[in-house]
Amino acid sequence: MEFFNTLLRFFQNGGAFMYPIALVLVIGLVLVIERWVFLSRAKLANRRAYGQILPMMQQRNFAAALKFAQNEKAPMGQLVAAGIATAQHARKDENIAMAIEESILEAVPRLEKRTNYLATLANISTLLGLLGTIIGLIAAFTAVANAEPSEKAAMLSSSISVAMNTTAFGLIAAIPLLLAYSMLQNKTNEIIDSLEMAGVKFLNLITLTRGQKAEASPAARPTARAEAIA
Repeated sequence: MEFFNTLLRFFQNGGAFMYPIALVLVIGLVLVIERWVFLSRAKLANRRAYGQILPMMQQRNFAAALKFAQNEKAPMGQLVAAGIATAQHARKDENIAMAIEESILEAVPRLEKRTNYLATLANISTLLGLLGTIIGLIAAFTAVANAEPSEKAAMLSSSISVAMNTTAFGLIAAIPLLLAYSMLQNKTNEIIDSLEMAGVKFLNLITLTRGQKAEASPAARPTARAEAIA
């Protein structure tokens, strides 16, 4: 209880700039919670989709994998759907790779959405704290200039203490926002790296199967016989 009373007095002594800093902090915390929940769900959905699609791909059951992927909202499912659908009509493996890469690039903006705002909010919080301190000091020196000489030292000390509260609160708001920004960036990069890893793995399975079918196709057999005879 004493801690909250101290915090309340600290907030009240900071002046008017404490309120916009508090608003920035609240907005930042809401963004952190929303992004953390979204990324956690995306990571779990991708992991679940990968665990269900990989056995189908390894068994060369691409029809079932495509059907499952088309009904999957996770980026992992969209990645597989793009790769298999492109493989059905594309002649070059590069086209399949481009389709998978395009699917990953489409998922990245949704994963990074609004995360960069946290760094901006942290900077705004720090700048608001400095601005509040400067304005408080200006007001303090203006008041001291018209005060009695015996009161100037005490008044200046008290005014500076109040003004510095704004800077302290700005840093208190900025530090956790920057920390949360770094954590969300790392979480986002982990998801993107997992998508790229899965994309390479699925691309190898698709191209390997295409190569085996090409070798076993009737058009390839005469060539193989001719090479054997030669």
